[in-house]
Amino acid sequence: MTEVSGAGAVIDTGTGTGAVGIDTGTAITAELVRGIAPVRPDSGHKNDFGHVVVCAGSKYMTGALVLASSSALRSGAGLVTAFSCEEALLPVRTGLPCAMTAAWGPDVVSSLKAADRLISRSNSCAIGPGFDESDLRSKALVLEFIENAPSLVIDAGALNIISRHREELLPAVAARKASGLAPAVLTPHVGEMGRLLGGEVTHEACVQFARENTCLLILKNNKTTIYTPHDTWYSIQGDNSGMAKGGSGDALTGLIAGLLAQGVNPCGAGIAGVFLHSLAGKIASREVGKRAMLPTDVINALPEAFRESGW
Repeated sequence: MTEVSGAGAVIDTGTGTGAVGIDTGTAITAELVRGIAPVRPDSGHKNDFGHVVVCAGSKYMTGALVLASSSALRSGAGLVTAFSCEEALLPVRTGLPCAMTAAWGPDVVSSLKAADRLISRSNSCAIGPGFDESDLRSKALVLEFIENAPSLVIDAGALNIISRHREELLPAVAARKASGLAPAVLTPHVGEMGRLLGGEVTHEACVQFARENTCLLILKNNKTTIYTPHDTWYSIQGDNSGMAKGGSGDALTGLIAGLLAQGVNPCGAGIAGVFLHSLAGKIASREVGKRAMLPTDVINALPEAFRESGW
């Protein structure tokens, strides 16, 4: 592994862009994360800081799209486009004036055409939070983003779709490196991981999964562990019951996608994302208490988390 400059110190995941060698099983610390901060010149403009496409939400779960898009905006990305069914876009248009919006088409073909146009203009993408998994467009979009998104975070409903179609979709995840794309970042909680594995969630199984599928695997729990494709892993102890609420994972998804768009590679974005997300949760718990805090409080605490991390 070799050091690089320009996007801060990042971690090699086999893409040829990486950086700081870290021993197996390393704890994620403020010192480690401080060196991952992407460069942000004051002379830069919005296109210098990346375009994130967030493909998420449904008419039943509009909040997931709002949370992931809001977190991507707070990450420092220059542009964020919320991409969803028309029913899910109204809350974004009214509540997130800084985000752009784009609607799926009425059928699979038109939705894929819309996705292709957005992906071609993006620097990173996130897919899955709040998906209606029974919608035929959802599975087709998951495959489209896996095969074409330059950098990709896969979460929630998209993970469940992959679990039901493992033989078709996991080889596509593994093939991203050979196609010249960055390894995908998968962010399951323990239940989703069990479905991905089709069995018991163990440390050894997670190491093997990340290696075989050439992906970065972020297993979310009170202790979050990040597995790389190279049999190394990193962990952070959270222990914040205020984060145990629906929507916390959506915020993490958007944050990591935003860091990817700014030039941080997958492992660096994963490490920084989980640290900053956890720190923002601690800040929110101090301000409003663990019982009352919401995922929106975590997103609103990201500016202070950046400051405390030296970003």
